[in-house]
Amino acid sequence: MNTVIAREMYRRKIPAMKPENPTIEICPGITRRTVAHGEHMYQMLATLAAGSHMPAHSHPQEQIVHILEGKMRLIVEGVPHELSAGDSFYLASNVSHGVETLAATRVLDTFSPPRGDYLAMDRKVLHGAL
Repeated sequence: MNTVIAREMYRRKIPAMKPENPTIEICPGITRRTVAHGEHMYQMLATLAAGSHMPAHSHPQEQIVHILEGKMRLIVEGVPHELSAGDSFYLASNVSHGVETLAATRVLDTFSPPRGDYLAMDRKVLHGAL
């Protein structure tokens, strides 16, 4: 790819990666903070307290779960998978999954396409609407 074209693509639509993105509780004992996002991807840091649970849910985005520290049980379509620091797990679109946290855990989650619902919530919190 031509350098001028690559530079122009970069200037077009790269959103700022803001360290001041809010930390938002998504269920008791589980918070998330947007790390970065672009046109086709979204990344967040989730912090899960020991003993916390996220009920089974699904979403249209593909997701990669990467455990930074701690230990959790990811339950995918009823099948439990124990994950600990360094483990990753791919979730296809619309696959039911939930979490049981076995120890305090931090997770880097990547979604494609972006989580528009989470980005909208971030904007509301930053503008004092939530």
